[in-house]
Amino acid sequence: MQPKRYYYLISLQYLGFRFHGWQIQPEVPTVELMIKKTLRFILPDVKTKVMACGRTDAKVSAEQTYIELFSDQKLPNLDVFLGTFNHNLPADIKALDIKEVDKSFNIIQDSKVKEYHYYFAFGEKFHPFSAALMCHVQAHLDIKIMSKAAIAFEGKKDFYSYTFRPKALTQTTGEILSCQLQENTELTASFFPETSYVLKVKGTGFKRNQIRLMMGMLFDLGQDKVSYDYFLKTLDGQQKIKLEHIAPASGLILHKVEF
Repeated sequence: MQPKRYYYLISLQYLGFRFHGWQIQPEVPTVELMIKKTLRFILPDVKTKVMACGRTDAKVSAEQTYIELFSDQKLPNLDVFLGTFNHNLPADIKALDIKEVDKSFNIIQDSKVKEYHYYFAFGEKFHPFSAALMCHVQAHLDIKIMSKAAIAFEGKKDFYSYTFRPKALTQTTGEILSCQLQENTELTASFFPETSYVLKVKGTGFKRNQIRLMMGMLFDLGQDKVSYDYFLKTLDGQQKIKLEHIAPASGLILHKVEF
């Protein structure tokens, strides 16, 4: 007989600037490593396993995402667990909520919509403290044409050009529900530049580095390095255009995940 298992869904947020992404890697700090070390410390006699609803790359942050905790023992008091968990997590990771789910729940298949925000500013170099959350572009950017192009990403498309190193069998089609570039008014700090911008992208699934490839294209378009007609060709997967400009990771935030 298999031992009984208990399942918990935990909402959390983290600043990704010092982490080498979510997934555990040899000899570098990752979010998954910190989560597992904390669980081993606060639950030394409990066998646990964690799974994320998606992996973030190095330096990418999350405003709200989820992990599933598998445990061979029932957590007697979720409020107490949440407080102890947060007390022992590093300062750049915070658990927001926890609830019990059943074994039919699948954190990978059940996560339906993800929304990413990419923050950036251009012009005079800004305060170094901004670097953890915002990309700096030294050249002038044509925000008007970038905003026009952002909307063109919406819909069901073959995002071959926005798939990192696609192979013959790589599934490159996807759907972007909304994509808007606008002035940033919600992420603020005294050391941020006076004017900054955010690309808000919502979709049912994204390929590795897709948002950063999209942002790289918008940066090239905004600097007049490519034409708008060329940009439109990259939205046709049959053109097999391979893009190389991947925007820096530190401007990217997983804003929220919907089930």
